[in-house]
Amino acid sequence: MEAIPMHRRLIFAAAAALATVTISLASLAGQAKSPIPRLKDGHPDLQGTYDIATLTPIERQAGSPLVLTDEEAKKLEHDVATRKNYQARPIEADRKAPPVGGDGSQGAAGNVGGYNSFWIDSGSQYSVVDGRKRASILIDPPDGRVPQLTPQARQRVARNVNRPTSDQTAREDDPGFEGNGAYDDPERRPLGERCLMGFGSTSGPPVLPNYFYNNLHQIVQTADTVMILTEMVHDARIVRMNAEHLPPTVRKWMGDSVGRWEGDTLVVDTTNFSDKTRFRGSTQNLHIVERFTRVDGGNLLYRFTVEDPDTWTRAWTGEYTWPATDELLYEYACHEGNYALGNILRGARLKEVEDAKKKTGGN
Repeated sequence: MEAIPMHRRLIFAAAAALATVTISLASLAGQAKSPIPRLKDGHPDLQGTYDIATLTPIERQAGSPLVLTDEEAKKLEHDVATRKNYQARPIEADRKAPPVGGDGSQGAAGNVGGYNSFWIDSGSQYSVVDGRKRASILIDPPDGRVPQLTPQARQRVARNVNRPTSDQTAREDDPGFEGNGAYDDPERRPLGERCLMGFGSTSGPPVLPNYFYNNLHQIVQTADTVMILTEMVHDARIVRMNAEHLPPTVRKWMGDSVGRWEGDTLVVDTTNFSDKTRFRGSTQNLHIVERFTRVDGGNLLYRFTVEDPDTWTRAWTGEYTWPATDELLYEYACHEGNYALGNILRGARLKEVEDAKKKTGGN
């Protein structure tokens, strides 16, 4: 066989190397993340609907790692799916009625009745951040636990002076009502129960999963305003971009939110909270900073930092992913006809009459 001249061998080698580089570059281009969608002002377009249902709890067991192994997450998610399938099984049509007052088991009023599993959507997977599943939303403190209460906060709790808020349930014998019962006035009922705000902290800030249902959140964005709409109840939080906070005399249930851009991250700073929405027992000095960043597949990474020196010994931070969804967000008809709250108060009056009869031995 005729030998190939040296100069031709060099040409062949260079051509092969060039082909290899071309193929590699094409492969890398195919693997690269799609560009971030942007509005006309050049800022990232964060608009869309997000389903924040997740199995990841806010806190985790002290001493446990932040990240779950694949095997741990798979087992935990499988256990949840198995339990949901069991709860969704057909029930016997000729079953007996529960005893008066309930059977003492878990469930609405001692398992007398309430939402069954068909209505519950508490999530099926753990939140994925940086490709790994998280065991808690809290990332700081490193142990994944909300910091300890300050001495003054502990005193507030001990004195039972915390009136019910959107994330608290009032007790009938709560001494914090100064002689008046929790059911004596409709305005003493929690905001969530009155359908004025989503219960828990689903409306935020910080925006947290309610582990119940109605998990969708929608973002609508313009150059000078961002709206965050919560499916649970009807909360619409307005973020004023590049604005100053309102005077401290102006207080809002969801605080006063102003936004700014730090690179491609939307930063929302919220102050001016009302004492009617004390997140986890916080004071009006509550300060929340949120960060919204577009990541892969149209999803958002949501990070928040909570600070209130009158409530916690230090600030604390959490983060989790908001997965994008094509699901439709529907109106939440809470207290349709507004009968429920009236019936709650009527039931309290009836109970008072029955209790009085028992004390006097009357019929």
